[in-house]
Amino acid sequence: MEQIQHNFITVRGLKFHVAELGTGSTVVLFLHGFPEIWYSWRHQMLAMASAGFRAIAPDYRGYGLSDIPPEPEKTTFADIDADLVAILDHLGVDKVFLVAKDFGARPAYLFALFHPHRVSGVITMGVPHVLPAPPKYEQPLPEGFYMSRWKEPGRAEADFGRFDAKTVVRNIYILFSRSEIPIAAENQEVMDLVDASTPLPPWFTEEDLATYGALYEKSGFKTALKVPYRSFDEEFGITDPIVKVPALLIMGCKDYVFKFPGMEEYIKLGKAKELVPDLDIIYLPEGTHFVQEQSLELVNELILDFLKSHI
Repeated sequence: MEQIQHNFITVRGLKFHVAELGTGSTVVLFLHGFPEIWYSWRHQMLAMASAGFRAIAPDYRGYGLSDIPPEPEKTTFADIDADLVAILDHLGVDKVFLVAKDFGARPAYLFALFHPHRVSGVITMGVPHVLPAPPKYEQPLPEGFYMSRWKEPGRAEADFGRFDAKTVVRNIYILFSRSEIPIAAENQEVMDLVDASTPLPPWFTEEDLATYGALYEKSGFKTALKVPYRSFDEEFGITDPIVKVPALLIMGCKDYVFKFPGMEEYIKLGKAKELVPDLDIIYLPEGTHFVQEQSLELVNELILDFLKSHI
């Protein structure tokens, strides 16, 4: 990973960490999810640069090596959108392919809706394009549903605060790699769902965990809990939610997101294509929620095929 360059640029009053590799004229902007940072795209960045593309992977505000905003609890998805515009302007990049994972799908599709002239295509993993609104799938799920718990101010802070950052990331990676939705019992917290003896997923090394742990030790989790978990009901004033650029959704068939009420039907019965007419969907039979790390060679191939088809 030594080839990857690590730059810091100041826009909108904050210093952002931006990982970059490659010098091609076609730019791929990678948007991470949680509990991830730029590092989750390390394999893809190397593959894109080797194929002649320029890869850019920023840490969002309050994540990784980027500055923590003065009031993390006021961070919004709109801030992330504006940050991305400012970062690309600073770098002199006019147009990009967006590749996003997990909640990164929302800023990716918001960017495509608000700045369609700057987007060549969108690839998301684990999450399709849905209308920005409070998630409807929360209502039928028990109170211990992890997203419900993490939306509650102070609840996750107290839960996470019992452990160091490395252990929190370890537990979340283990939980999110399973095919069942993380749901705590009434007398449990989400972190209690993972036993200390549970091994890491085979594709996630202790070195990887140490990297994530060190970065979250720096940033903490306050901004990450606000965006996404406490910002899903944010209003954007979108009048036309139809995405008009080519798109690809990569879903692991063992991704726990499929268990969200209504999600499998939304993806598999064609409803996702109502908002993204030019959408292809590819299913990876053994894929979990972290397909870009778990099945890196296959995912790299899928990304490259999409890019080459839409340049």
